[in-house]
Amino acid sequence: MGNRALRNTKIKFSTTGAALAAGGLIIAMVPSAEAAVKAAEPKKKTPEQIMRMCERSRFINGERQYLRNSFGTGFLADSCEFIQTKPMEFFNGPKEKTSIDYANCEPNSTEPTPVSLQGAIEVAQGRGKYTSTQQGFAAGIFGALNASWVHHQGTLDLTVKAAGTTLTDKDKVPVGKVLYMTFVPKMQRMTGIWRVKIDAREQSTVIPAQREEIYEAPEVVEGPVVLDGAAGAPGRPAGIRGSDTADC
Repeated sequence: MGNRALRNTKIKFSTTGAALAAGGLIIAMVPSAEAAVKAAEPKKKTPEQIMRMCERSRFINGERQYLRNSFGTGFLADSCEFIQTKPMEFFNGPKEKTSIDYANCEPNSTEPTPVSLQGAIEVAQGRGKYTSTQQGFAAGIFGALNASWVHHQGTLDLTVKAAGTTLTDKDKVPVGKVLYMTFVPKMQRMTGIWRVKIDAREQSTVIPAQREEIYEAPEVVEGPVVLDGAAGAPGRPAGIRGSDTADC
């Protein structure tokens, strides 16, 4: 009886020790809950990296995209869309000199000189932060941005780099002054974000599980408010025409 009890005690002791050893090994291999959460969080990306993902998204503004070749990196995201986050904003652009100087600087001049003024103005069209290299393409992020821009009234297709018009007027140049035409263009601004999304996926025998990831990059487009031109003619920039004078 004594020997049997002693043997049982030894067996129990050995089993407990094995369990502790195994338990110690498991505790050393399993990371903390905080570390696991941090490892699962998506890494922060720069706007340029986000737009690279947008360019290589499977869908851009709901339109299916196709890669030009099958080599290299495939699709980097499932979808990308432009979302306008503010109503259109309107503001005055900088005052521009639009004509030559018309002078009344003769020493014996005593009366204002009537003149016919002629000038020209060209207002640059916005292209967005990330689409300057996409000019002329109807697809991709340029096409998506252009569709959102021209949806508003008084806008100009983004493939057009500027809107221009000629100006004529009549005025009188004061004695001892030079006079020139000016133009203050009326401008508009569209503010939004590019939202890139990677869909969540369950783990399979081929690919690991993927949590949903969403990235956003800011976007701003500015351009002139454009008035309708004559039949078939391009639009003209809206604004305030005027004249300024300076000493001879």
